[in-house]
Amino acid sequence: MANDQPATGPDLSQGIALADLADGAMLVGHCGDEDVLLVRRGDDVFAVGAHCSHYGGPLSEGLVVDGTIRCPWHHACFDLATGEALRAPAFNPLPCWSVIQKDGKVFVGRKREQAPAASRPATADSPGRIVIVGGGAAGFAAAHALRAQGYAGNLVMLSDDSDAPVDRPNLSKDYLAGKAPEEWMPLQDRDYYADQKIDLRLKTPVARIDSKAGKVVLGDGTEVAYDRLLLATGAEPIRLNIPGMDSPHVHTLRSFADCRTIIETAKGARRAVVFGSGFIGMETAAALRERGLDVHVVSLDRRPMERVLGPQMGDFLRALHEEHGVVFHLGQGAKAIAAKSVQLEQDAIEDVDLVIVGIGVRPRVSLAETAGIALDRGIKVDRFLETNVPGIFAAGDIARWPDPHSGQAIRVEHWVVAGRQGRIAAANMLGRREAFDAVPFFWSQHYDIPISYVGHAETWDEIAVDGDIAARDCLLRYRSGGRTQAVASIFRDTDSLAAELAMERGEAP
Repeated sequence: MANDQPATGPDLSQGIALADLADGAMLVGHCGDEDVLLVRRGDDVFAVGAHCSHYGGPLSEGLVVDGTIRCPWHHACFDLATGEALRAPAFNPLPCWSVIQKDGKVFVGRKREQAPAASRPATADSPGRIVIVGGGAAGFAAAHALRAQGYAGNLVMLSDDSDAPVDRPNLSKDYLAGKAPEEWMPLQDRDYYADQKIDLRLKTPVARIDSKAGKVVLGDGTEVAYDRLLLATGAEPIRLNIPGMDSPHVHTLRSFADCRTIIETAKGARRAVVFGSGFIGMETAAALRERGLDVHVVSLDRRPMERVLGPQMGDFLRALHEEHGVVFHLGQGAKAIAAKSVQLEQDAIEDVDLVIVGIGVRPRVSLAETAGIALDRGIKVDRFLETNVPGIFAAGDIARWPDPHSGQAIRVEHWVVAGRQGRIAAANMLGRREAFDAVPFFWSQHYDIPISYVGHAETWDEIAVDGDIAARDCLLRYRSGGRTQAVASIFRDTDSLAAELAMERGEAP
C-alpha cells in the first residue's frame, strides 16, 4: 500500500551534521519527493525508505535490531544495508540510497538499484523441481523466497483457488469495509509469476500425493513430479450443521471470491447476522458496520475473543462494538436459518438479508493423511518444518512445530506466522537447515483500534494489565507459572516490538 503523504524533514541530499545523528538514532528526511529514513549504527549510516513496504507503517517509530529495522505496525523486518524484506508480512524490499560522509557531514546520494534475484549466489543444494501445494501466505512466501535465494530450478505452485495469492487479512478488514481498493489485494500482479518463472496453476485441486514415486496427482489425473514438496494447504471454514446453512444468502469468508460475493450481497442488504465472536467474526462485524449494515453477532462464547485475549479485552471489545451499533446474542447457538430470519436457541433475529459464518477453521490435512505423513492436530513437522517423510515439508495453518519459546508443539492460524514459515521452508528445501524459531505474531483491527499480539498462550493463570484498556492505551501480559507466554497491546507498538525481541532472546518481556 502506497504512502501518499508529502515528504517531510530536512533535505538529506544537502547533508546533515553527523554529530546531530547519535549512534542508534533515526531521522526522517527526504530526497526529492521521497521520504528517507537515516539510521546510524556506530560509524555506519544507512538510508532506506521511511515507510514499510507492507502497509506503509512509519519505520522511524520502529526498532533497530542489529543491522535491521522492524516495523511498529505488523513487525515486518528489513535489512538496513540492502532493504531486503527479511520477515513477513512484508515481501517487497525497501528502497535504499547511497550515503556519503564528508567533512563531518552525512549526505544522501543516488537511489540504488535493487539487485535482481538471479545475481545472488546459487544455493548449495538445488533440487530439479520444487512443488508447492497451496496459494496462501506460506505458499507464496516460499515461492518468493526460493527465487530471492537464488533457486533457478523448476518451481510449480498448485492452488485450488480461483485467484492468485492475495492479502488475506484484508478480506475481513479494510477491503471488506470498502476502504481498500481491489488493486491493493494481490500480493503480486500476474506478470510477477511469469517474470520469476513460477508455474502458478489456479483452480487446480490435488487429489493425492505419491511420496514413494515423488509425484503429486491432480484432480484430473495429471501427475506432477517433485524433488521437494511443500504442503501449504491452509485451513477451511467450519460450517454450521443446521437447516439453512446452504441458503444463497449464507456465506463463509476465506477466499477473495468469498469476499467479493459478500460485498456484492451487502450492497442491497440492510441487516446482517455474523456467527462467531473470534477474529473473523468480529472483524467482519466491524467491516459491515462501516458499510452501514445493522449487524447482529451470535456466539456460544460469553465474550468476544475471550479464548485468546481474556475477559478484560473481551469486555472492551464488546463495549467497542456496541458503541458502533453491533447487537450481541452471546451464550447461545443457532437452530435454523430461514430466508429472512435466524432462529436462535433463545430468540430470533428478523429481517435478515445476509449471514456470515465465522466460527473458526480446521486445517486441511487430508492429503497428508492419505500420504502417510504424521499428524498431530495438524501436520507434525520438526524445527526445520520437514515432515516424517523426507523431502516433504509443511508450513502455515496446517503445521504443528516444536516452539522453542513455549517449549510445546504448537499450531498457529495466523498470516504472519505462515509467511515466515514459508520463507524458512524455502531455505530448508534447498538444504540450508534453518530452524524456525520466530515468535508468533498477529494483529487484529476493529474500526480504528488495532490489537497486536506477540507470543502464544493457550492457557494462563494471570493477566497483568499495564495501562488502561478502556482508554485504548495498554499492554497485557499473559502469564503461566510466573512466566510471560504472550503480550497483547493497544497503541503500544514499541512495547510490542520490544516484547517480541525479548522473547526471541529468551528474556522476560
